[in-house]
Amino acid sequence: MALISFFGRLLFVSVFALSAYQEFNEFGVDGGPAAKSLKLKYDVFSKHVTTQTGIQFPHVDMKHLILGAIIMKSLGSLLFVFDSTFGAAILLLHQAIATPILFDFYNYEADKKEFNQLFFKFTQGLALLGALLFFIGMKNSLQRRSPKKKATKAKTN
Repeated sequence: MALISFFGRLLFVSVFALSAYQEFNEFGVDGGPAAKSLKLKYDVFSKHVTTQTGIQFPHVDMKHLILGAIIMKSLGSLLFVFDSTFGAAILLLHQAIATPILFDFYNYEADKKEFNQLFFKFTQGLALLGALLFFIGMKNSLQRRSPKKKATKAKTN
């Protein structure tokens, strides 16, 4: 059963690990194509948050954000494969930050092609988020369960 669980975690985490590997290979001096696409999304997201809440986002070099995402996905994946809730928490944090920024379906009209594509990817990100929350919840509930100790009976001779 433990072997099946290990391979299940390995299959789940492959999404994050392969994504980190691809971003690492394309990273280059400027952060690669991921940094260029993230720059546009980050600007739109920060303007949206600023207009709604008044909170000003600081200027961030996209190359550093991409590097942080690569590290989070790599470290979280490695720890998650070995049954760590800390690894799941790292991946959960990455998903919670990246999903609304990368898949900004809310900036498009519902009849546009981009809306459907981004909404589908957004819901996939939420599904991964939910799976990570489920894993953390299950790990915590299993740790709380303590094996019931049987009362020792006095031996009669």
